[in-house]
Amino acid sequence: MVIEPMSGPLSSASATNSGPSMATSAKSRTSSPSDTAGAERFATRSETKDASGWRARRFGASLTIKLVALIAVFVALPMVLYGQFEAADVQRRELVSRGIQQRAWLIAQALAPILNQPNAPPHKSLNAELQRFSGDDRTLLKLMFRPANAPSGGSFYYIASAPESRIERIGPELETLAERGILQQLAESCAWDKPIDIRYRQTDGHEEIMTSILPIQSRWGCWVLISAHPTTEFLNISIGRSYWQTREIRIAAAIYFAFALLAILIALSVWRSLHHFRKVAREVRQGRVTEYPFADRNIVPELASVAKDFDYLVRDLRNIAQDIRQTAEDNAHSFKGPLATINASLEPIKRTLPDGNPRAHRAVSLIEASLGRLNMLVNSTQRLDLNTADMIDAPRLQIDLTRLVAEVLLRYRDILTERQIRLVRTLEEDAAIRAAQGVVDIVFENILDNAISFSSAGGTIAVYLFREGSTVHLHVDDEGPGVDPRKIEHIFDRYFSQRPKEHRLQPETANGEGAKHAGLGLWIVRRNIEAIGGSISAVNRIGGGLSVRIVLPYAR
Repeated sequence: MVIEPMSGPLSSASATNSGPSMATSAKSRTSSPSDTAGAERFATRSETKDASGWRARRFGASLTIKLVALIAVFVALPMVLYGQFEAADVQRRELVSRGIQQRAWLIAQALAPILNQPNAPPHKSLNAELQRFSGDDRTLLKLMFRPANAPSGGSFYYIASAPESRIERIGPELETLAERGILQQLAESCAWDKPIDIRYRQTDGHEEIMTSILPIQSRWGCWVLISAHPTTEFLNISIGRSYWQTREIRIAAAIYFAFALLAILIALSVWRSLHHFRKVAREVRQGRVTEYPFADRNIVPELASVAKDFDYLVRDLRNIAQDIRQTAEDNAHSFKGPLATINASLEPIKRTLPDGNPRAHRAVSLIEASLGRLNMLVNSTQRLDLNTADMIDAPRLQIDLTRLVAEVLLRYRDILTERQIRLVRTLEEDAAIRAAQGVVDIVFENILDNAISFSSAGGTIAVYLFREGSTVHLHVDDEGPGVDPRKIEHIFDRYFSQRPKEHRLQPETANGEGAKHAGLGLWIVRRNIEAIGGSISAVNRIGGGLSVRIVLPYAR
């Protein structure tokens, strides 16, 4: 297709470059192919390197990446530290357990002569003996006995304890020992050489830790000395429980997670503040704003200066847009006045020319054609400037693209009938987009003008509109000559206008510009599409013709 002025037909053909490409070819005549290729490779490498560096800097500056990294650190750090602290606790637990068992062994050695004396064991004095070894009542000692003549598997009898306690207080210990099979083994062999740390709950609700079991073999039978400690003695040691259940770990975890939650909340607060700015920016684009939208809506005191700068930027952009509109009007008026004067002055000259002077008539015709071309360029430039101003400050509205395309096709019905061009359309519903008023109209009209200008009588133009996920697709297919594959990438470039001779003079299209083509139409199409977040491409159709494909973000 060919690039046309916004008001004139856009097309799909091939020829030669104009204006800017002449300078390029002149430069190429002064450089050798190897120098040019080397410069292109160097420029490509430099651009790739710069793009990679920019992406790396952008990735490193991402607040989301930093938030994810912060969460990862807060998750990984306790896992690493927990393993180190647990290993240290194991060593400390082994030292404490060894000390407790050594002390219990010494008590058992001191009791052995008393329990093995020739006379009957002094049951009444055993409480006093245990109390003497219990010390400050932090060690709980209990003594049980099984007579030597007891039947196999016979039970143990509770004899004494320090401090003294009621018989029912030994019940939980005996149940725990029985459940674990320890009593059975003691009854069978009166032997136990394994470390032990068993937690159990007394009838009054408090917990104790059984720290050692020492069997004492005597002539009277099997004595068993059980030592225990209140759990308050080992709040910071994981004796009889998992390390994570210790008080110090729970306190540290509570503090750690409180700080982690605080850090994450701060990060989320910053992210929400920036997201709030994004929401305000969206409202600015949609035209739903006050005079100072960012400053009025800012909720973070530290971002007040940034909000003011954004407001100044919005104000400056609006002023620039207004200046562009005013300048476009002034320039158009300044050019159209002299052009109208020249055109009016040609009329008396044409009437005075003799019929036998063809050179004079040809000169006047060239002047008239040039005036028409200048008028077209002035109008195109004015529309281009006004469209640029609209792109800057016009509000982004939700547009029903299905309805818009249908209305434009209705306006082109007479032109298509006159040109004997068949129209095929498939328009899906729910194809909403967000754009400034009139921006998409110009896009579709220019593409349709382009397709019409390259379609012959009896040809077909097909328009397809459909939604695919989060995007809206608009395709316009014609049966024209297509575009040279070597130049199809440039049809959306500015001032790129190419037409075969058979397509240079066409009847007027809806924009009324006829055969006047300035090479701006498809460039404006691409600029408008990219300005609203879309993309445009063109491909040659199999069997002839061109397909222009537009992809736009879907407005939910």
